[in-house]
Amino acid sequence: MLLYPIKFEPILKEKIWGGQKLKELLNKESDLPNIGESWEISGVEKDISIVSNGALKGKTLNELLDIYKADLIGKKNYRVFGNRFPLLIKFIDAKKDLSIQLHPNDALAAKRHNSFGKTEMWYVLQAEADANLMVGFNQEMTPEKYVKHVASKTLPEVLNFDKVKEGDSYFIEVGRVHAIGAGVLIAEIQQTSDITYRIYDWDRVDDKGNLRELHNDLAIDAIDFQLQDDFRVPYSKVENEENKMLHCPYFTTNYLEITKTIQKENKVDSFIIYICVSGEAEIETAQTTQKITKGETVLLPAAIKTYQISSKKARLLEVYV
Repeated sequence: MLLYPIKFEPILKEKIWGGQKLKELLNKESDLPNIGESWEISGVEKDISIVSNGALKGKTLNELLDIYKADLIGKKNYRVFGNRFPLLIKFIDAKKDLSIQLHPNDALAAKRHNSFGKTEMWYVLQAEADANLMVGFNQEMTPEKYVKHVASKTLPEVLNFDKVKEGDSYFIEVGRVHAIGAGVLIAEIQQTSDITYRIYDWDRVDDKGNLRELHNDLAIDAIDFQLQDDFRVPYSKVENEENKMLHCPYFTTNYLEITKTIQKENKVDSFIIYICVSGEAEIETAQTTQKITKGETVLLPAAIKTYQISSKKARLLEVYV
């Protein structure tokens, strides 16, 4: 069977901090009262994405990998990852502040959890007035000083808060303390991992009156205590061209603002993911045309080498490994 641009059923997650923007702004269908996350493409165990369009509808991402191998994800990726899809794509709606947290690196995650690490990036789709993201420390930090702030529940005093708006983008490296603030809707690109070390949760309780579990014993060995200010991802917005946002060992992300038909060629020996963050576009291959609208994500298999994208006005994130 000839491969085509593939969409997947969103996997919606209820969260204590979630809201309704995934339904109201991104057209996700759910009766959940607090929808925090929509997992768009996932190879995480027990949350494997299922194809929603075309002849492969109903098959899982793992089944596609087993059948199509390098034709799906690229030769070099298949040599490295085999039948494990390397990226997890999400939309996240924070009606309330998320917990302050961090993620372990590959070595620590493999040793403790038999998992990849969790390097990630954020793109802000929408933010309320004065909404913020928390990334890194606002002063020099040591493990000893950090432990004192955790014990006294004053950790927020030493954290860096950035007010954000639509289009802002952040790189969250492993070990970097971070949190998504109330009122922010983001697209998240990350390694395939669900390992999070929660270090402070604003002392809130769940619907049964219980505090959520913290992971400070695990986190202390995983935190990057260096004071850095390279959190934001700068990028250009030249229309109808690839605008490089981020290149790291785990993924590359480009920004595309499409206002006409552009010809594309896959030269990277990888699958390519398109996340529509505004407007709508059509992706046309030799076999088919697939529409993608705001809040949708599509996977272009590596075997598709030439295609075109058409739109009067759309903004896309282009992601590959």
